[in-house]
Amino acid sequence: MNHGTGADRICLALPTNRACAATIAAVGAEAAYAARHFGVEVRLLILDSCDDATRSAHARAVAELPAVPGVSVHHLDEAAQRDFLRGVIQRSGVAEPDTMLRFLLPADVSYGACTNRAFLIAAALGCRSVHRRDSDSTYQVLDGAPVFPVHHELRSLGKLAAEASAGVTETLLDPAHTHRPVSLVGSSFIGELSVDIGEIARLDAGVYHDVVSLWAPVDWPDENKRQLVEESFTGAGSARFTGDHSTLTVVDPMRVDMCNISFDHEVYERVPLPPATSTIGSDYFLIHLVHDAALPGVLHNRTIENFYTPERRTDAGFVAYQTRFVKFLLSMLYFNHVYAAMAAAGDALLDGRGHVRADTVVELLRASTGQDRSENVWRLDRVDTSYRKLGGRYEAFAELLATRREQLLDEAERDIEEFALLTGAWARLVHAAVAQGLGSAGG
Repeated sequence: MNHGTGADRICLALPTNRACAATIAAVGAEAAYAARHFGVEVRLLILDSCDDATRSAHARAVAELPAVPGVSVHHLDEAAQRDFLRGVIQRSGVAEPDTMLRFLLPADVSYGACTNRAFLIAAALGCRSVHRRDSDSTYQVLDGAPVFPVHHELRSLGKLAAEASAGVTETLLDPAHTHRPVSLVGSSFIGELSVDIGEIARLDAGVYHDVVSLWAPVDWPDENKRQLVEESFTGAGSARFTGDHSTLTVVDPMRVDMCNISFDHEVYERVPLPPATSTIGSDYFLIHLVHDAALPGVLHNRTIENFYTPERRTDAGFVAYQTRFVKFLLSMLYFNHVYAAMAAAGDALLDGRGHVRADTVVELLRASTGQDRSENVWRLDRVDTSYRKLGGRYEAFAELLATRREQLLDEAERDIEEFALLTGAWARLVHAAVAQGLGSAGG
């Protein structure tokens, strides 16, 4: 889609629901690096879902960012985000505007929804790409300088693969795909597991394997499941950054993470992320879509350092996080079906101009609904057995889970149906965002 701005403008996005003044300062430095070294106009977008006191601390952190030519900061609380979204939804004329608002700004945590808001605001700002970071991560340091992923992102993103090959260390891309643009540039993380289940592994390695393997397709061989468990949620391990390496390829979704990712607008302006609430992994769909459509990407090694915030160690934080993990496992009944269908579709996911076909994605999402729930009943049974083996607060969580089984089964199916609805309306929402601009909601 042509924004008509004429500016080489990018959106560096930081969604947060936790205190992260230090991260704001660090991402501000990355924005400055991008503007100085690549001559781009950077819109640093902070989507703030925190309480008043934390948000005020964030506002102070924003005010303390040094002024840098080419960098503008937009710090939006949920009220400002809601005002923006209401205007976009009204302008778009989509059906059921209240439902669309709930998809985009739900009451509960949604990793997909917060990133969808960033996509729409980036479109409103006339940006050509979104570069997402997380508030519970930090940059590595080499020789006293932070290691910014945007360095690789801006070297390649949006360029034709044939042109981008000159700026990477190696090319492992089918020559038949070199006429396509680089649609994704990303890396992974080091540090804590991306999913807070390391304690399960320490308590019982067998239980850890049983639980983590539940996100695989049920018909996978045991060896494939074992390999998946070994790779899951570990990022790039513990190897620290010592020097740059980048690969032009069709990026394996297991090698990149949403704390360290960038997408070209031709991808996210056509298909959004699932708006599911309280579900980890709900923001990873586009990584799979880019892979299955064989759109080129760059995988680099400027990994980000992941850490845990204290809230996860509280009883309430534990229950909330384990619920998000279980909902992720249940979502895979549907997403494994969709991913297999996308892989089979291949080039059929793209139109004649090489752009993702949203209508095809909607068809595949709708085809995945109505799956036999017995597989998810089995998943819940396995989680119940495993957590009771662990005892303590895991056993208490299993008791809670037992009271919510039908609700969770319903939610998993409804989530994929709602994703199909949002995807069907997405193009109209994006066009409305472009037409509206950010206006007074810009912070």
